[in-house]
Amino acid sequence: MANSIADPGHGHSPAAWTAVIVMLAGFAIGTLGFCLAEFGPVWVALIWIGVALIPIGPIVGWAMAKAGYGVNGPKYSPKAH
Repeated sequence: MANSIADPGHGHSPAAWTAVIVMLAGFAIGTLGFCLAEFGPVWVALIWIGVALIPIGPIVGWAMAKAGYGVNGPKYSPKAH
């Protein structure tokens, strides 16, 4: 059965992937800092670096989408599945 609704892309774009990778890096860095915080206050800084990266991810994704790297952008070429 064919789907009559056009495929919206589901975020398969450089902008979406970059946003997700930045947010995942933020969570990973924050988790590492949380696990190592018992070893001294220097590791607590990793928690705050991770917290700062999480909201930066969507901003980077939005900026890349505006620059043409989003699903419907002129610099995006869909890959065959």
